[in-house]
Amino acid sequence: TQWPVFGNVFPEEEIRRMLQKHNGFWPVAIYAVPDGTVVKTKNVLAVVVNTDPEIPFATTWIETALLRAAWYSSTVATNSREIKKVIMKYLEASGDPSGINFKLHDFGARGASSFETAGLGSMSHLVNFMGTDTMIANLFAMKYYDAEGPIGFSISASEHSTITSWGKENEKEAYRNMIKQFGAPGVTFACVSDSYDIYKACLMWGSLKDELIASGATLVVRPDSGDPVQVMWECLNILENYFGSAKNAKGYKIINQVRMIWGDGITKLTIETILRTLVNVYGWSADMFAFGQGGALLQNVTRDDQKYAMKCSAVMRSGEWHDVFKDPITDQGKTSKKGLVTLFRTDEGEYITAQAENLTQMHYSALRLRYRNGAAYNEMTFDEVRANAKI
Repeated sequence: TQWPVFGNVFPEEEIRRMLQKHNGFWPVAIYAVPDGTVVKTKNVLAVVVNTDPEIPFATTWIETALLRAAWYSSTVATNSREIKKVIMKYLEASGDPSGINFKLHDFGARGASSFETAGLGSMSHLVNFMGTDTMIANLFAMKYYDAEGPIGFSISASEHSTITSWGKENEKEAYRNMIKQFGAPGVTFACVSDSYDIYKACLMWGSLKDELIASGATLVVRPDSGDPVQVMWECLNILENYFGSAKNAKGYKIINQVRMIWGDGITKLTIETILRTLVNVYGWSADMFAFGQGGALLQNVTRDDQKYAMKCSAVMRSGEWHDVFKDPITDQGKTSKKGLVTLFRTDEGEYITAQAENLTQMHYSALRLRYRNGAAYNEMTFDEVRANAKI
């Protein structure tokens, strides 16, 4: 069979050399910033150096795989961390900051483009939080970071079908069943309550007050339709009327045994808007609220968000290193870094990109050797990643 030829160059000799001399491993050294490190954009995060001059294309050919492995996870983690900073601000002002770990819950598995996307994305989110319904994140952390147990957790919760299957006329009985199934001292369970009329649903929950209080559980009401500020405010008023509220030590209101989560259309901006209004204007503690984020967390990110790119910056000719860079006259924002670039940490703790004098200096920069000719170095645990990203 004659197959069509697209292009006329395939480096068979070099590929065979890779198999025979390097046992099939890619002949490069990769230096990278430790996972979880917070570095501003437009800094070098990883450097790839060829280790076999007979295979000169080794650095460039791994661009797609390496860049894809870096940009997605770190962009998800960055967005998640920025949201954490917003929520933490309101917790510090009105509530208990120790509750931050479960304030942003991952709802994104079904909206991700693949099984792998969901696993990597949720694991990245869990660098900052501990709440997720994307449980494959635990498998990924065990596989890639040798996690000894789960890194993410969830609670018992209804979905619309487990409420609507009771029929509209039996909606209250569906809620009563939630208390029977999950109500126990110290237990928290969530119930999506906007299947029909969220305000009537809150009245139904109010009528079940004695049963909920007797169970000792905490109910998380989920009103997921409409304008979040308006709907949450009205729901809070109804629930407060039944369950009562108390002011915490900081002077902000908390409803007894009831909390609230909003999981529709959540972004950093909507969270800021919700908390600014409900906390600053209406006096509710941020302890009252949690948020669920789906597509905006795991899917609505691109390589351009954090300006990720991988470019050749230096080439060795006749035993000497020479700078390589691009500098488009029509867009100087695309000018690439040149030389043996690496990352340094200043005495003030800031990270800056600068040229190394030689490859040996790479070992004394903020980058660490992570891979060389098939061997992994400086591997990390997930706890170490979390510690690096701590706010």
